[in-house]
Amino acid sequence: MSKRIHTITPCLWFDDQAEAAANFYVGIFPNSRITAVSRYGEAGKEVHGKAPGSVLTVGFELDGQGFTALNGGPVFTFSEAVSFMVACETQEEVDHFWARLAEGGDPNAQQCGWLKDRFGLSWQVVPRIMMDMLVDPDHAASQRAFAAMLTMRKLDIAALRKAYEG
Repeated sequence: MSKRIHTITPCLWFDDQAEAAANFYVGIFPNSRITAVSRYGEAGKEVHGKAPGSVLTVGFELDGQGFTALNGGPVFTFSEAVSFMVACETQEEVDHFWARLAEGGDPNAQQCGWLKDRFGLSWQVVPRIMMDMLVDPDHAASQRAFAAMLTMRKLDIAALRKAYEG
């Protein structure tokens, strides 16, 4: 095996909202930026059907994690089978990321820390402590925290901790 470290960059397929989505996400996460924009040309127009000069891909980083947004047309859409988890240290962080990512999203797709944003992408906004609670060898405490989580939309650290502690 090679000793080279490979970078894995998620590629998000949009109809024609790649640039708007990248700008939306970059505006939410700290230390984030657009890194590149490529545009469709005349080549392949009979296949892709996009106007020359329109956005093909947008490279962007969210707090150092690279992503590519692709305007590939309406053929594929997002599903809950893939989501991005945002691990938060504080309730303030949970509240911030939840509110911002949920802006214009689907309010009916919000449960147990999951939400669907305005572009149809699923996110999990989760306090790190919740992940610790769920793997705790104290099964009863872990299950109390899990049961409490199931009653929530946006996760509440104080309520999770109270349930966990019994």
